[in-house]
Amino acid sequence: MKPKITKSDSEWKKLLTDEQYHIARKKGTEAPFSGKYYNSKEKGIYKCICCGNELFSSETKFDSGSGWPSYFAPVSENNVKLLPDNSLGTERVEVVCTSCNAHLGHVFHDGPKPSGLRYCINSAVLNLSKANE
Repeated sequence: MKPKITKSDSEWKKLLTDEQYHIARKKGTEAPFSGKYYNSKEKGIYKCICCGNELFSSETKFDSGSGWPSYFAPVSENNVKLLPDNSLGTERVEVVCTSCNAHLGHVFHDGPKPSGLRYCINSAVLNLSKANE
């Protein structure tokens, strides 16, 4: 886990694209089947676009059919934080980066073994560090 990162709203706006800012800092989402990683089969580690914190490995990525990149486990439980989210009138669990509090997506209990979890994450908040780099 990286050290805690705190920036002002205006600092994040300067560092991120409009889409990245909307999703990571304002808890938005990208359209399903639109993100650059939803169908990616490349090997490596997916890192937080805001701070570089290692979040998910391609080894835990699977095709959930949801239109977003899905993983059955984070790189480390210490690198993501789970928070209750009742924003759409339904109970969900938000996934955020522990280093910078970026909104990443949500986790659901309908994933594959071994965890049974589906971390449904927005491509726009991820940066793939390829295995051969």
